[in-house]
Amino acid sequence: MNVVDYFFQDTNDLQKEAILSSKEQVSYRELSQDVSRLADWLKNHFDQGTPVLLLSPNNVFCVTAYLAIMKAGCVCVPVNPGVEPDGFKFVIDKTRSPFAFIHSTVVPRLKPEIELADENAARKLIDESGGNAYIPGPEFEPDMPAQIIFTSGSTAVPKGVMLSHGNLLANTTSILDYLHLQSVDTMLVVLPFFYCYGLSLLHTHLRVGGTLVLNNNFMFLGSVLQDLKRYRCTGFAGVPSHFQVLLRKSDSFKNGHFPDLRYVTQAGGKLHKAFILEFTELFPDVRFFVMYGQTEATARLSYLPPDYLPQKAGSIGRGIPGVELRVVGEKEEPVKPGETGEIIASGQNIMIGYFEDEGATKAALRDGWLHTGDLGTVDEDGFIYLTARKKEIVKVGGKRVSPKEIEEVIVSMPGIIDCTVEGVDHPVLGEALKAIVVKSPRNEMSANEVKAFCATKLSAYKIPGEVIFKDRMEVSSTGKKVKGIL
Repeated sequence: MNVVDYFFQDTNDLQKEAILSSKEQVSYRELSQDVSRLADWLKNHFDQGTPVLLLSPNNVFCVTAYLAIMKAGCVCVPVNPGVEPDGFKFVIDKTRSPFAFIHSTVVPRLKPEIELADENAARKLIDESGGNAYIPGPEFEPDMPAQIIFTSGSTAVPKGVMLSHGNLLANTTSILDYLHLQSVDTMLVVLPFFYCYGLSLLHTHLRVGGTLVLNNNFMFLGSVLQDLKRYRCTGFAGVPSHFQVLLRKSDSFKNGHFPDLRYVTQAGGKLHKAFILEFTELFPDVRFFVMYGQTEATARLSYLPPDYLPQKAGSIGRGIPGVELRVVGEKEEPVKPGETGEIIASGQNIMIGYFEDEGATKAALRDGWLHTGDLGTVDEDGFIYLTARKKEIVKVGGKRVSPKEIEEVIVSMPGIIDCTVEGVDHPVLGEALKAIVVKSPRNEMSANEVKAFCATKLSAYKIPGEVIFKDRMEVSSTGKKVKGIL
């Protein structure tokens, strides 16, 4: 099993575009041949299992190097090209990688002390390798490591999630089973390829022969909307902040007409149901897939079929094909409807483990189940509802509070663009609640009005003691909100 051969099994000789952007494009035939040549070079210079780093914005160079590393039997380590020098050194020291593919725009800032190839050097290696056909790579066992993706490390030292060729194949197959992608599909990609959600878009579209339109400038909404129309995109994928910006900050999107858009997918955190319902009301013919996953699960664990909206709005659905999800109590017994427990998962997409971290691996993988650290509940029909991360639960005067419940209430207020709620130290209660709110520029709402609205929907101890207004939320490089930053 070589997962790159699986991706290109039926598409390596296609003349149609695999990758498109305003700056470049490449066909399936050209891409697969370049991947095959670069993989040959890697096989001749590095042993199987060698970690090779990759730092690049989304572009053809990034995709080519990513696939070639895995095809050769090396282990790809995708790293955020915006990483700080100390973070880059951490990854080098941790993996002991001897080589990196780094885009030329990244090299001057990092000044890497490692052997590397930028896009020009990689092009030379490809051209010198010769050969005009895609040649299948070596066969591997399903548990052969394919990549190591480091978690964000926002609350702890980053952990390297090890994913195998079998993991990638299983998750790709499962996603295709419910999205029903075809070669006619064109996906607008604003998610980076160092993020497992972004990589899942690449994997699925390569497998079916679809086209990926790369746009690295989501903050320039005009270019995103232009690309949706210009390339007749049938799909769009985003994290909650993407949909919140589109719905609450872009009249051009809300009033726009996108006749080719067939479906959208949302993952990377909980999108409050107020936004989901707003989207589906604006675009009733666009199928909206709510999804849930983790890097440790090769991206995807569950999905909510669009046909269950709006009646199941707020749910993450049920396990994707090939994945079993459970919500269990402290003794790992299934919870009853309405009770809260931890979400655990089992399937062929679950990671091998954390790179050189036996303790963390044993804590996360127990008896064949991934313990996600996410809390949830189930309804009478078996649909799962995410309530909070274990580490996000706030104890106000000894009472457990989920910030997501309060955020759901605040974002339902007219004129609110975004909101995040977190715990802060309190001399009497232990912890108190603070809400950080982004409102539209024309909204004159006060902190007391937010508290008063919460009082109509929530118990007294769930009302934020402090409400702070900001112009925008702090988000990570993947578009996820970063808490604890003012």
